[in-house]
Amino acid sequence: MTTTALDSIPNRAANDVSSDQKRVLLLKPRGFCAGVVRAIDIVNIALETFGAPIYVRREIVHNRYVVNELAEKGAIFVHEIDDVPDGHRVIYSAHGVSPAVRERSKGRGLKVIDATCPLVTKVHIEAVKFAKQGYSLVLIGHRDHDEIEGTLGEAPDVTQVVSSAAEVETLEVPDPNRVAYLTQTTLSLDEARDIIHALKQKFPNIVGPHSQDICYATENRQVAVRNVAHNADLVLVVGSTNSSNSNRLVEVSRNLGTIGYLIDNSQAIDPKWLQGVSTVAVTAGASAPEVLVEDVVNYLRQTGFSSVEEVEVMPENVRFGLPPEIVQAIGSSGGAEQVPVR
Repeated sequence: MTTTALDSIPNRAANDVSSDQKRVLLLKPRGFCAGVVRAIDIVNIALETFGAPIYVRREIVHNRYVVNELAEKGAIFVHEIDDVPDGHRVIYSAHGVSPAVRERSKGRGLKVIDATCPLVTKVHIEAVKFAKQGYSLVLIGHRDHDEIEGTLGEAPDVTQVVSSAAEVETLEVPDPNRVAYLTQTTLSLDEARDIIHALKQKFPNIVGPHSQDICYATENRQVAVRNVAHNADLVLVVGSTNSSNSNRLVEVSRNLGTIGYLIDNSQAIDPKWLQGVSTVAVTAGASAPEVLVEDVVNYLRQTGFSSVEEVEVMPENVRFGLPPEIVQAIGSSGGAEQVPVR
């Protein structure tokens, strides 16, 4: 674990911080993952290339600030495909969709741009593979999450969703020797481990994916919290309430005995939380933009936390390419150089 200074926020070296000085530990990696950057870029490029309005099914990523910002540019967020006018262009969110949604879009002549995170697509492919091989599927995740809805739709007749180790006990399958499991990409590592252990106890011959489904960014942000939480009196996680991976970061902190709160921005900070606190660790879920993190850090500086240290637990340099629908559209419009990709 290394500590580096933020270029944008003046701070003092760690060994210059007196024992009674209030400080902020700014975790890295934090914030946007590659799948989120890709999804937001897709909406921005579509707006630049095709013009507004561009319809988006559900929230492109689970962050209210991001959604509002894109809406101001002309993106129209709808709950279902039926809310998109026939023949118009629609973008699928980073969380993915079920085959039924794809068929509905096709039947209504919609021009689809798929912003599904490649790591979510990987889970969809695994679900189809296991179903074709005759396995009963156990999908570990939260039933009300958009990602689970999409993955479940790949093989609904053979798939059951479990959200806790306790639920495993009630599972019934045609053949206990032909069971496979998959997980939502944004789960807590501890949560998934406990459920998988329970599944292996109940179904000794259960099989899983060749590599874990929990995404690299979800894991890295949890590992960062796990490494730093013991050095902090309070952990603040920037993210929206419907962001699964952001909620998991709060859980990781609390499970380690450090008070943690999920906040949309600095306005959500209760001053009472800071009473008697000398060290605050700040991180952000994979769908939270850096501007909100800066807002929180600036608020903390103004309330007496004058030392800001960026603590890098591990490097993160993942990038995903754009989908062919966007690449082809840019090429045909001749606008490739006019559209910035972050």
